[in-house]
Amino acid sequence: MDAERDVSLVAGDENFMDDRQREHFRRKLLAWKKDILDENKKTIQRLQNANVQFSDLVDRAASAADKIVEMHERDRERKLVAKIDAALQRIQEGTYGYCEHTGEPISIERLEARPIATLSFAAQEHHERNKKSHRAT
Repeated sequence: MDAERDVSLVAGDENFMDDRQREHFRRKLLAWKKDILDENKKTIQRLQNANVQFSDLVDRAASAADKIVEMHERDRERKLVAKIDAALQRIQEGTYGYCEHTGEPISIERLEARPIATLSFAAQEHHERNKKSHRAT
């Protein structure tokens, strides 16, 4: 499916987030979720098969460090799956593609780059500036 043709309408168009666009993003989100879950299954299999006992202390430490890094990555992906599920729920509710702060449409370009986006570009920038200023104080 050609993504540019499939979501060619811009946010200012009265047909923003029509059925065709919602279906495009629903499929995109489901494919992303499937990829993450498939990779998670592979990780679990690798970890189950990697019960090799190393006699060298350095090898054991390196193996443990690798497992920790991999588990942190899976944890980040678990959180991402929750965000994907939330985006799929917004599609079902008809609120997908609209900024949760302003109610304005999120640009198609932003949604293509980050399909789980909940803020428009301007609202995201404002949010980031506020986070930085709160950290500075």
